[in-house]
Amino acid sequence: MSIETLSSVRSFAGWHRQYSHQSETLGCAMRFAVYLPPQVEEGEKVPVLYWLSGLTCTDENFMQKAGAHRMAAELGVAIVAPDTSPRGEDVPDDSEGAYDFGLGAGFYVNATQAPWDKHYRMYDYVVNELPALIEAEFPVSDKKAISGHSMGGHGALMISLRNPGMFVSASAFSPITNPVNAPWGQKAFSNYLGDDVETWRQYDTCELINLADSIPPMLVDQGGDDSFLHEQLMPENLVGAVASSGLNFELRMQPGYDHSYYFIASFIEEHLRFHAGHLKG
Repeated sequence: MSIETLSSVRSFAGWHRQYSHQSETLGCAMRFAVYLPPQVEEGEKVPVLYWLSGLTCTDENFMQKAGAHRMAAELGVAIVAPDTSPRGEDVPDDSEGAYDFGLGAGFYVNATQAPWDKHYRMYDYVVNELPALIEAEFPVSDKKAISGHSMGGHGALMISLRNPGMFVSASAFSPITNPVNAPWGQKAFSNYLGDDVETWRQYDTCELINLADSIPPMLVDQGGDDSFLHEQLMPENLVGAVASSGLNFELRMQPGYDHSYYFIASFIEEHLRFHAGHLKG
């Protein structure tokens, strides 16, 4: 599989690079970003944190705004950030140009409804195609963790729950925890997956926790002043699902913080240390 280097920038003695490749899963060219810490130049194969971004984002938002490179360099962890949806002239978009569906809003599911099913298969891309590409083309080990924000937080938790053993840890900032009951999720799922709500549940973190026998170590941070808190994100539903399942992970409410990258930048060091402890433990 060939990849094209789009940019390369030195950062904290490592490298931030953007790449493009032709995705067989999505049927279009896809861009992704990689931060390679300085340890790779010493011949070390490093573990990988996959970061999934939220609505309207690309591979650039996290890499430019989160301030993660310094700590990733110190810990010796690579970061891989894919785009949030397929893109291109032939890829369909919301007819009204809405921000919460279509381009930039793949929701990390495999669409089953036309015309979305031809390209919108972000679940398979993140779970199968992208990790295979990263492990074939870059000096990384097979140890993986996953994290994300908002729609990407939904994707990170959901994907880790559906693939036991694939990720040593998972975390999220402001995740959409119960998309089958959230307006963002209902809009996306009804279009991508059809009207049968039962088919939606396989992509819902709260539903998956209710079925899980075990979960990877998980950390969730939620801003207490997030304007989407109760209508879209519903952390109280996640707390309820965890309590009824008897499983345990940490959900931290952070007073005064909102939904922005200022929130992510404030706690990303703690998340990276959390993942590094499991990636290198």
